[in-house]
Amino acid sequence: MASRPAPLTAPTAGQRQALIVAALCGVAAAVIALWVLHSIPVAGGFAAAMFVLTGAAFAFSRFAPAASEAQSDTDWSVARTLAAASGDALAVTDRAGKLVCANEAYRARFDGYPTPPGLPLDGGGAADLANAGRIAWRDGSARIDRITSRGRPMAVAIERAGDAGDMLVWRFHDAAGLDLAANVQSLIAGTTGDRLAAAGIMAALIAPDGKLLAANRVLRERSMGHEESVVVGRDFARFLAADAQGQVRFEREGEKGNSLRIIQIPFLEGDDAPILVALLDEEDSGRPAIGASAAAHVKSLISLLPVGLALVDRDGRFVQMNDPFVRAAQVDPNHPPLYPGDLVVREDKAAVADAVRKFANGATHSTDMAIRLKDHPDEPVALTIAGARGLGDAAVLLSLKDNGEETRLKREVAQATKMQAVGQLAGGVAHDFNNILTAIIGHCDLMLMRHSPGDSDYDDIQQVKANSNRAASLTRQLLAFSRQQTLRPQVLQLPDVISEVSQLLKRLMGETVKLEVHHGRNLGPVRADPGQLEQVVVNLAVNARDAMTAKDPTAGGTLTIATRAVTAADVRKLGNDILPVADYSLLEISDTGTGIPPEIVGKIFEPFFTTKEVGKGTGLGLSTVYGIVKQSGGYIFADSKPGQGATFSIYLPVHTAGTPTATKRAEARDKPADLWGTGTILLVEDEDMVRVVAERALTRQGYTVMTAEHGEAALELLASGERPDLLISDVVMPTMDGPTMVRHARERYPDLPILFMSGYAEEQLRKSIDLDNVSFLPKPFSVQQLAEAARDVLAAAANG
Repeated sequence: MASRPAPLTAPTAGQRQALIVAALCGVAAAVIALWVLHSIPVAGGFAAAMFVLTGAAFAFSRFAPAASEAQSDTDWSVARTLAAASGDALAVTDRAGKLVCANEAYRARFDGYPTPPGLPLDGGGAADLANAGRIAWRDGSARIDRITSRGRPMAVAIERAGDAGDMLVWRFHDAAGLDLAANVQSLIAGTTGDRLAAAGIMAALIAPDGKLLAANRVLRERSMGHEESVVVGRDFARFLAADAQGQVRFEREGEKGNSLRIIQIPFLEGDDAPILVALLDEEDSGRPAIGASAAAHVKSLISLLPVGLALVDRDGRFVQMNDPFVRAAQVDPNHPPLYPGDLVVREDKAAVADAVRKFANGATHSTDMAIRLKDHPDEPVALTIAGARGLGDAAVLLSLKDNGEETRLKREVAQATKMQAVGQLAGGVAHDFNNILTAIIGHCDLMLMRHSPGDSDYDDIQQVKANSNRAASLTRQLLAFSRQQTLRPQVLQLPDVISEVSQLLKRLMGETVKLEVHHGRNLGPVRADPGQLEQVVVNLAVNARDAMTAKDPTAGGTLTIATRAVTAADVRKLGNDILPVADYSLLEISDTGTGIPPEIVGKIFEPFFTTKEVGKGTGLGLSTVYGIVKQSGGYIFADSKPGQGATFSIYLPVHTAGTPTATKRAEARDKPADLWGTGTILLVEDEDMVRVVAERALTRQGYTVMTAEHGEAALELLASGERPDLLISDVVMPTMDGPTMVRHARERYPDLPILFMSGYAEEQLRKSIDLDNVSFLPKPFSVQQLAEAARDVLAAAANG
């Protein structure tokens, strides 16, 4: 499956105005509180409260469209891994009918990547498929039980997907039971057929045209006289003969041979489905062998079949369930159900009981019905019910398909898509708030330049700036979750990271929680941001401490941090569909706390989800951990059983490349205080509040500043004015974005130095911007950071 970089989009004018008003309201509330109450903490509280409320309201106002946009630009890396693990042909199309992605099985089945419904189908298959697609758009799902492509029968399931319902997922698989029929055929012809023969059962698989597809050893010997005889492809009816009383015998044995009881096992549906037949010798009395002997034969046959089958008597009670049925129905072996209705939810009990009663009373053919198992009521499964004759006490045959693996894959894909959509939303909110915070922090810096530390207003301005920096840390957590945070990756060893934070962890754990650290051998190096990796360890450790001391602060427990090497062979043994086969360094953090309830395990990495009391948690801790791990190329899994603690496993790929090359960045470093500069700077920024503060800051440092509110205005200035010494531009802007504007500018001035400023991560921007010799300044930034970045870029251009 393929993925595309997300396009750079700007917030609407209405959203920007709402943010500006909210930000000014927060500052105004703080100033009024300070003036009336003369209390700096209270004023800071007003400002912080306004930021939080504004963030919540803005997030709600943008949720629907943001989720929709994120859905359309989903990162398909996780879905690609899951789809590759499926043997079914999978494809996704959008509302415009465009093929978004498809897996390798799809390419192999259709010799390429044609777009549904325009597939190489026999007869009117393409028209049927197009009609099913229209039904799926209308009703949410559609199915075709049988179409053919180049003579190969297959079934199709189509589902509308995406938070906005703007995609169709097409799943093509072999027609119902085709794989199962092949399995049964090989079983009958192999050792399983020999086991049936030892139990006195002659078994055959017969095609719809009456030709033998497979026969076990004893049937070949009885019908042809030798067990090595070739019977496959021959007409099964020619081996049999009926006398005047209607009793059936093998033709070669004549009237001296034993009469036969022929039992048909309806394990597949469809006119072209093969038929499974068992032949049993009648007793000497000529009466049907309905007693214990025949029942034993039937039970042996049922138990050996790979499909989930169960027998029910005329009173509706279970007679037998084979192992595949037990697994599919999730039956507790210690408390087996008496009736089929005991397996399903209360709403489905009556329908199942009525269907069983109907077939027990003589109804022919069979029926399929969707049921919901009581242990998993949200996941319907298909139950096939058929009447059974000549099976002793059994009157009804039930068939249940084990959909556990398919359901799990669907659930994981849905969760991955959901997390991606929420991440895009969180990143968009954080980006917009970074613009506001850039303006607030910049104005604070400008005011601090006019006040000395002894001034009465100096401390108040410092408080506003400090609280703005706290808000900036919250936006960094949102960007971390959405994998848009600017990281500084290094090649490092996990034990070194644990050693750096071990003393801090001991203080955080307190006296009641014991910290144990275990390191494995032969750990491979990983490439990650050491500071962010330390934050991951601290966040998980603090959550573990809270889980162990939530009910009783004096109870305590044990926090265990372990590292070990995981080879590609180990990954294969795990059988995890999400974790690609590779070498990893594993970081495990486990506790002896209360564990995580199963119903919330799937939600713990979502932003703002918390089980703590109001005011005791933001719900961003684990979402930040998730984002840092994913942005570092790793995988994180949570494993927990209630009452037995929780274990978080972080798999980071072993770094095998050479020493990474440093990337040119504009960042704050220890430098001389002299930031004075000369030259002309063209400043392009669509946010008025950011443009104003940046212009004032650069002008104070001695630069001549020209400003433009978008890319087209900047190009007009370049065409009519003198060449600037430096171009500073936002990345995401309406009408024309920053990278597009820079490409046009460099057509006129190829060596023009560029400094991009953005609230998005530098790594993400570099993937979508194919420009050389550009620097980045992450928002929010201070006046000093902006001046340092401008000076550094100009100095590099002069020396280059």
